[in-house]
Amino acid sequence: MLFSLATVATSLLGAASAISVPRGDGYSQSAIDSGRALAELNSFAALKSAQNFKGTCTAKNVKVRREWRTLTKPQRKNYIDAVKCLRSKPSLFGDAAPGGVASIFDDFIYVHFTQTMTIHNTGNFLTWHRYFMHAYENQLKACGFTGVLPYWEWGLDVNSPRDSPVFDGSATSLGGDGEYIPGHEGLWITQAGGTEMIKFPPGTGGGCVTTGPFGNLTIRMGGYAVAVPGSTDVVYFEDPTADNTRCLKRDLNPHIAKNFTSFRNTTELILKHNEIGMFQADFEGDGRYPGTSFLGCHGGGHFTIGGDPGSDAFISPGDPAFYVHHTQVDRVFWIWQMQDFANRQKVHGTNFFLDLYPSANTTVDDVIDISPLAAPTTIKNMMNTVGGGPLCYIYA
Repeated sequence: MLFSLATVATSLLGAASAISVPRGDGYSQSAIDSGRALAELNSFAALKSAQNFKGTCTAKNVKVRREWRTLTKPQRKNYIDAVKCLRSKPSLFGDAAPGGVASIFDDFIYVHFTQTMTIHNTGNFLTWHRYFMHAYENQLKACGFTGVLPYWEWGLDVNSPRDSPVFDGSATSLGGDGEYIPGHEGLWITQAGGTEMIKFPPGTGGGCVTTGPFGNLTIRMGGYAVAVPGSTDVVYFEDPTADNTRCLKRDLNPHIAKNFTSFRNTTELILKHNEIGMFQADFEGDGRYPGTSFLGCHGGGHFTIGGDPGSDAFISPGDPAFYVHHTQVDRVFWIWQMQDFANRQKVHGTNFFLDLYPSANTTVDDVIDISPLAAPTTIKNMMNTVGGGPLCYIYA
């Protein structure tokens, strides 16, 4: 959807500069817990974006990304059909595609898989995934998608993810929970960069997804060591890029959702940090930094979905829900940036996961290369969602 306030762009410029955003305890507890504070921060970010249009991006053509449940049923169906189209179109890798890569949808899994160690707990984490989502949206449009990439507002569904319009198994959902496995085990998870291991309660599924548009969906690529939902087992794939066909599994987890992706989690993340280093560390749950969230909102969203491949860092794009989750990740980053846009144009970190393999510091001039999904670009081009090179969107 095009920006509905395009005709009053001039007034937005003045309004944005006049708004002051409460910091710290400036919001009431009820405003934070209900999501009203986050909604206000989002509105402020949209207003401030009107000051940052550049290049070909203007108030007349900027697109608005909206929450999944605000889309009409025909709009959701259009999105779902486009995802199915991506699963049917042949891989852009052509003859070079490995056995587990047969479609453009698989291409996204493969690109993410091959770069996992250089795009998580790194200086490019947020901007790399921002471009990844932009490329996904463009590929959807080539498959007939006429809308704008939607996001999943985690905070609306923390009490019962399986009842969310995203996961309720209806014809306009992204498929249901996995079939329930009685008495199944939860996951043991170690914080990235930390030493503590926590066993989380199991979710409400654990088995194959059998309902909704992506019920009985099969996935091909494997990870290196993928946890088996519903058990304590781990599957080790001899060749993760080979055809390792199996069903999509989910284990939607309200316990993780309540503790890591609530409105409070998200809002406090945005308000607490003024510089990118601690903001990103807290967002990702980076144990190298004292006081960070164990999973972070990012990891919390992934493990709320759970299952196979949703809970695996390498191949999680194999679950169609990955994309509405990561669009929300980008939304939170955008809201945070726009609270002080001029001073939030930096990156922090190195070019390898947790700097386990010592690497150079990330800079805004570094290249993001997700070929053949999209042409290479720079981190600098990803720092402004209305910069027109190539981004032109905001969130509502």
